[in-house]
Amino acid sequence: MFRYERPQKGRYRQFYQVGVEVLGMENPLTDVEVLDLAYTFLKKINLHDRAVLEINTLGDQESRESYRTALVSYLTPLKDQLSEDSQKRLEKNPMRILDSKDENDKKLVAGAPKMADHLTPTAKEFFAGVLAGLDALKIPYQVNPKLVRGLDYYCHTVFEFVTTELGAQGAILAGGRYDGLSETLGGPKTPGVGWASGVDRLSDLTIVAGTAVPVATKPIAIIALGDAAMMKAMQLASDLRRQNKSCEVLMTGNFKKKFEKANKMGVDNAILIFEQEDKSMEFKIKDFKTGEEKVVSEAEILSL
Repeated sequence: MFRYERPQKGRYRQFYQVGVEVLGMENPLTDVEVLDLAYTFLKKINLHDRAVLEINTLGDQESRESYRTALVSYLTPLKDQLSEDSQKRLEKNPMRILDSKDENDKKLVAGAPKMADHLTPTAKEFFAGVLAGLDALKIPYQVNPKLVRGLDYYCHTVFEFVTTELGAQGAILAGGRYDGLSETLGGPKTPGVGWASGVDRLSDLTIVAGTAVPVATKPIAIIALGDAAMMKAMQLASDLRRQNKSCEVLMTGNFKKKFEKANKMGVDNAILIFEQEDKSMEFKIKDFKTGEEKVVSEAEILSL
């Protein structure tokens, strides 16, 4: 992915993310299921207890229109006291001001109207259903009335898993519901909810705390000579991968070119497969550190 705004620590111009979207389900329990998946994901990588789930509701369209009017009425007399960014947001997306990091902005919005006072009965019921589901699944959370997320197509549930271990950029997984987005883009009514997590930031978090992360092993190169040997190479690669071993069958180029490619890959070992005149296979292991080649059996290769 690529982002437009100025890069910061943990917010790079080019970045990687993993996420999930559920389309077509307009139900608070779908939000709960998505949040449960997020919590389970963080639990699997041992980060669930180092981030707090913050959650809020932006209500339905009627709720947001009512709240926007009240918020703009409150902030307009204070416009000259707001930061430059918040002054721009007052016209485009005033709810973003609630999430301003500027210390003076924080003081000014402390007395702002509350979204909870502008929710329709339908919106209140939806959010109550989400919180009840989280309670039932014993997923810890904090309701943060100032959490709005950065994109104005969000509605109802918005959330972030936030850590204090990475400085200002503390959200490691975030998302929400976006029921009107498809229609805004000219598509059919398609409710949706989802989240994304920045892989770079997750990596930073594991480094900060010294979390044990599986070290990627160097791949094993497999170099074969002849069609039958190549098929055997594919079979061996499949067996090794099932043992969670990384390997690459070098498909193109002559024998010399394959050796050069294996060397560029930085492998420690390469498996060499030769078809003999009697159609049997000869297997060798080449140690790229010492240059030594050793004849081995197929069973020995599988026990690498």
